[in-house]
Amino acid sequence: MATEIKVPTLGESVTEATVAKWFKSEGDVVAVDEPILELETDKVTLEVNATAAGTIREITVKEGENVGVGALLGLIGRGSRDQAGGENAPQRPAEAIEKAASDDPVEAIENGKLSPAVRRLVDENNLDPTQITGTGKDGRLTKGDVLLFIKGSASAPSQAPQPTTIRTVAASEAGLKDPREERVKMTRLRQRIAERLKEAQNTAAMLTTFNEIDMTNVMSVRKKFQDDFEKRHGCRLGFMSFFVKACIVALKEIPAVNAEVDGDEIIYKNYYDIGVAVGTDQGLVVPVLRDADERSFADVEKGITVLGSRAREGRLGMDDLTGGTFTITNGGVYGSLMSTPIINPPQTGILGMHKIDRRPVAVGDSVEVRPMMYAALSYDHRIIDGREAVMFLVRVKECIEDPERILLAV
Repeated sequence: MATEIKVPTLGESVTEATVAKWFKSEGDVVAVDEPILELETDKVTLEVNATAAGTIREITVKEGENVGVGALLGLIGRGSRDQAGGENAPQRPAEAIEKAASDDPVEAIENGKLSPAVRRLVDENNLDPTQITGTGKDGRLTKGDVLLFIKGSASAPSQAPQPTTIRTVAASEAGLKDPREERVKMTRLRQRIAERLKEAQNTAAMLTTFNEIDMTNVMSVRKKFQDDFEKRHGCRLGFMSFFVKACIVALKEIPAVNAEVDGDEIIYKNYYDIGVAVGTDQGLVVPVLRDADERSFADVEKGITVLGSRAREGRLGMDDLTGGTFTITNGGVYGSLMSTPIINPPQTGILGMHKIDRRPVAVGDSVEVRPMMYAALSYDHRIIDGREAVMFLVRVKECIEDPERILLAV
């Protein structure tokens, strides 16, 4: 009897997914709980694991096709392809399958150590994962390991051709004279990002207010305590924890920025789940740091690091991406000097951090060169007045320029 491979429950309000990639082909042997395909929703990418050991008997949905929750994706038959007696032959034990996989170094890595993001990068560049040194936990490959390997072998004659080269050759063989355009279907995540950004523009009365922040004191604090902080907590002291804490101080004073509009009602939230925007190869995602007001600086830094790593490796779950009350985005990591961030619905505010730039500023009666950052607050004018928005951003500025205010709550 064959075991059905079905689309699992995808999470709240998610009813459809796209088959992004099959890791196995018809006839391939699989072990229990081994990843066999990857589904992409408008929020996360998730793997579907085998619920039984055996052989992929049939694949009913191809890559790129859309499926609903509970849809049949394929069948797993009992036994291996070359066993006598076909489906009626005795089932091959899961332990034997796992041993066969472990005997092959490539299979062992793919079955146990490659995340979806790493596996996709390896496949797209025709790489042998056994030739790449892993720096992750238990020697696992990280995305950075693969990118570094690609960069280091860029000048090697044996380097696999890049996707653009492959497409150009294919276009030439098809008889096209000048293949300068390429039409690619948007991923579900990219479609959802587009929908939400347009939704924010169509629904919210969005405005942006700006201010500039002198980063001198925060940078001094980081320099003074960085080594001790890292030794004690095992993580670096970054700027983001200061901004998260400063925003919480301001949110408590201006509760409308931590609220949402529901019909003709305003929902004021007395908890602080802060979304931190992360750029990935698939698009921008905003994992949520829960109860950030109850976390220490170290817990904030650790939480952001974990969420960022999981986002870039494609390992975020639905719970990581829902329920945020306010968002912080840092365009400064890409060199942005100033921008107007778009609200993440149904939230009513988002803070944009930017590049720290040394420039002359008036300090008292003299001019000094200081490390300055432009900060932007985009807000929903339906429930946040201009006065409140300005007060919020000024409060963040005060807390960053004088970090002791955060600790003393003054």
